[in-house]
Parts: sequence; structure tokens; C-alpha cells
Amino acid sequence: MPFKTDIEIAQETTMNKISEIAAGLGVDEKYVEQYGPYKAKIDYNLLPDMADKPNGKLVLVTAITPTPAGEGKTTTTVGLADGLRAIGKKSVVALREPSLGPVFGVKGGAAGGGYAQVVPMEDINLHFTGDFHAIGAANNLLAAMLDNHIHQGNELGIDVRRITWKRAVDMNDRQLRFITDGLGGRANGVPREDGFDITVASEVMAVLCLSSDIDDLKARLAQIIVGYTRDEKPVTCGELKAAGAMAALLKDALKPNLVQTLEHTPALIHGGPFANIAHGCNSIMATRMALKLGDYAITEAGFGADLGAEKFIDIKCRMAGLAPDAVVIVATVRALKHHGGVPKAELNNENLEALAKGLPNLLQHVENVTKVFGLPAVVAINAFPTDTPAELKLVEEKCRELGVNVALSEVWAKGGEGGKALAEEVVRLCEQPKHFRFSYETDASIEEKLETICKKVYHADGVELTANAKKQAAQLTGLGFGSLPICMAKTQYSFSDDAALLGAPQGFKVTVRNLKVSAGAGFIVALTGDIMTMPGLPKVPSAEKIDVDSAGKISGLF
Repeated sequence: MPFKTDIEIAQETTMNKISEIAAGLGVDEKYVEQYGPYKAKIDYNLLPDMADKPNGKLVLVTAITPTPAGEGKTTTTVGLADGLRAIGKKSVVALREPSLGPVFGVKGGAAGGGYAQVVPMEDINLHFTGDFHAIGAANNLLAAMLDNHIHQGNELGIDVRRITWKRAVDMNDRQLRFITDGLGGRANGVPREDGFDITVASEVMAVLCLSSDIDDLKARLAQIIVGYTRDEKPVTCGELKAAGAMAALLKDALKPNLVQTLEHTPALIHGGPFANIAHGCNSIMATRMALKLGDYAITEAGFGADLGAEKFIDIKCRMAGLAPDAVVIVATVRALKHHGGVPKAELNNENLEALAKGLPNLLQHVENVTKVFGLPAVVAINAFPTDTPAELKLVEEKCRELGVNVALSEVWAKGGEGGKALAEEVVRLCEQPKHFRFSYETDASIEEKLETICKKVYHADGVELTANAKKQAAQLTGLGFGSLPICMAKTQYSFSDDAALLGAPQGFKVTVRNLKVSAGAGFIVALTGDIMTMPGLPKVPSAEKIDVDSAGKISGLF
């Protein structure tokens, strides 16, 4: 039997009409805004109308530190939801939307894989319902109004050398990181240094994902700081009178998107901030909707648990008043061997020695979830045909030493049927007592919060702030932002700020080189290492393999 790609599997699936999926959730058709037969937006007015309905259980899916070998976090998330349905539980998936940057860059599609996918896969990966375009347009409207204000006389006294707001485009384009614009004479604006962020790193994305309703969205947009005056005072979006028009652009983007898995499990896909340069979670609105519509809401956070899960808990849960009932930590034997020093080409061979060297990465994530955040956890081993019984036994034994069970996840090959064992363990964990806590308290100083994250979560010896970052910390504290939570912008490939340090490194410090307040989102971004808010394309981008035929059928997406 020839190997089928993810997109071929997805295209062979017979989807249910989205009206049927919504009706199965008990959603009245007055809340359903269809985008063709298989996609819909759900009106956010559904949430206040369900206020008296009890929440289901919240399950967070996270992972070990990513490797080129792959972990399959979204695949596991989707397969777990299907697995719960297979054992008779009413589950709803809540995921992020893919960014066009990685779709055309390194990763290709991002809608799960094998027989654990969300569909229509092509639409979800390419434009979807236009949310990201709306976010980019709102971001760039603010940029245009900012530069127009300066051109028209600069009544607010904005220092053009201290503008912090960048333009945005949802594409990996290193050429746009640092630009000079406003050239060509007086009629074409004021010359200044500028740059682009990828849309998923825009504060507008974070604002949309953290807003509880349209009024909260407008209030948060108004608080966005775009730059500073010549006498060091912040200038806000509200002062530029841009918040209303931005909210008008975002009014439909604020509504969660409803699709389905290959097995017709409902999936709410909404928002998509990166976890290495932003807070890495889908929208609060979609998560709350999933909790009201299902007995189990299965959601994921980006990259490894040191980034996505930490921000999910310390930022999203703190702001939304949420608490996970159980956590799934996804790992593969192949990826753990990579953390133990095995090159990608040799990962199919049994290597217990390398696996033992790589296991501390998984065990450190497990310890963080259970000890730092006080949550019940299960390790999901995303199965590969090359995994040997001895390797699986070693992983299971080491996890059990920490009081955590291991479940083999075969969802890539078997869909929901392959997720039953994991689903049973998740159901059990959701009834266990939890001692949920954040990793830090917000009333600590900026430096103390950074130190706590680095020591508790990354297991570093501490944090070092550059002279510039120390100055920024003092300024932000003086402006009244010292009590905000921290959003670490850090490499996803290591617990440290050095991507080359695999496994569970020790004896390192994290260097914070820049601090920036995202006042609308409600957190302080700490930039570490060489992390950038505008990625570039690789030598051979995924876009080279993507095509469409004369019938409109897309190929090569994944």
C-alpha cells in the first residue's frame, strides 16, 4: 500500500456539513455564520448566553523541547479529542490557526497529521476565514495613522527615534526586519528607521487572543503603546484615535472558527501567536466556548512546555481565570534520542544509551508541570514503527519514578482508535486532586519574575540583564507596568537561550537583552538570545513543493 501524505488523507475524507457539527454541539443556528459548507464562525454572543452552563474539563497538551525529529503535538491533541469521543465522552478541540510563515517556510501545514487532522486542511493552512489578514490590516492601520500624525505636524511630540510600533505581514521575510521608509521628499512622509514583525508576533494578535469581548478588545487596543515622546512619555493607540477603526476591522476576526476533525469531532480554531516570540495560545474566547460546549476541552500551547505551557498558565490562565484539569506532555523516542546526541539520520536505530541521555529533557518538563504548576500529567509517546519495546519500557520506568504514567499514542496511524488509551488516562487524571499554582506572583519586580522563570522553569542558575534591559526595567516600573506578567521571547530548541544546548542543560544563565511592554495585551516581552520577531525562509522553503492543478486541487502542503 503506497504511503499517503497528510493532504491526501485529508482530501479523501468526507466531511459533515458544518451546520451539522454546530447542531451536534447544541449551538443555535442564529450564532452560526457559515463560510461555505465546511467552515463557520461562531458569534461571540453565544458566550454570555451560556454563562449559567457549567464548564467541562480543561486539558492542556504540551510537549518536550522540539527537535528536527518532530513531536506531533497537534496530531496528539486532535487524536486525543477523537479518542475521547471513541470512549463515549463529549470533547471539543481548541487550537491555534496556522501562520502562513511556517506553512511556506520550514514546517509546511499545521493541522495535525496522518489520521488525526482537522479539516478542511488546505483552507485552515491557507487564509482560512481571513483572521490573520484582518489582524495585519489593523496593525498596519495603526502604523499608517502613527506616521500620518507625525507628517501632519506631530501634535503629540512623538520622538521618531523612539517609535516601538512596527508594521506586520504574515510571511517569513528577513528583508523586512530593518528598513528605512518615508523617503522621496516631504510629500512622502518623514524619513525614519522602521521594520516589520510577522503577524503572529504583532501585539494585535495577542490582544485579540486575550480579549473577553468586543468592549475588552477596544479597551486593550487603546492601551497599546506605539512609541514615546521627546520627554519619555508613552504614546498610545487611544491618543492616535485608532482603536475604534481597528476594532471595526477585527469584529469578525474576534469570532472563533468552527471546523471538524477527520472523525467529525468539533474543533474551534482561533488566533495563533507564536510561543517563542509571543504567548503561544489560541484565544480565550475559543477556549471558553469549548469548555461550555464539551465535557472535555482539549487545547494545546506552542512548542515545549517551558514556553507554551508556562505562558498558557502564567499569562492566559491568570488573565482568564482558568485552570487546567490535566496536562498531556507529548514526546517521541526519536526526539529523545536526538536530545541524547543522535543525528537525525540515525534515529531509527535502537540506542538505549542515547535515550537515557535524552530522557532528562522529558523528565524536566514533567517535573515542571507536576511540581512547579501542581498539575496532574501523563506522558504521551507519539508512536513510530521504529520504537523498540526496550526503548518504550525505559521511558515508562523513568516517568513512573516521578509518579507519572505513560500512554502510547497511535493516533497518527489509527485516529481516535489509537488515542483510546491516552483518553482513558486523561479522564482518570481529570478527577485527581490538583494543587494549581503560577510559577511567580505578579507583584514581584520585573527582575524577580525573570529570575523565577529562569530558575524554576528553565533550571538556569539565574538571569542576566544587559545594561539596556536594566534601564528598560526601571523605566517600565516607573511607568506603572512593573506588576504585569512576563512573556519570554526565547529559542524553542533549548531550555536555555542557546539553541545548541539540548537535553536538560545545567550551569547556564539566561541573558535578557531587551524589555518591551505590550500594554494592550497586558504583559512585558523579554527578548533573549538572538530571537527575532520576523523569521526568514530556509534555503529550501516548503513553498517550493506547494502547487495547485487546473481543477483547483492543492498538493505539497504537507
